[in-house]
Amino acid sequence: MNVRAKFVVSAITDQGPNSPKVVKLTAQYDMSIPEDRRFQKATPWGEINLHIDNPVAVEALKIGKAYYIDMIPVEQAQAAN
Repeated sequence: MNVRAKFVVSAITDQGPNSPKVVKLTAQYDMSIPEDRRFQKATPWGEINLHIDNPVAVEALKIGKAYYIDMIPVEQAQAAN
């Protein structure tokens, strides 16, 4: 089963030179949007903190913008004998 959540970038923090930026996402919803009401019922609260060391990836994320987070199970590879 796959799970989809909707999160908003609430902060991007610079940790200093040569350090990854910290991107904070929160489950935040606009209750006037029907889709958001459905997400709020399933995930009323949540927070994700990502430490990102890829400037291009950080630039793609904008404070105040919503993003879907898809959680798809990963099949683990068997260890070689």
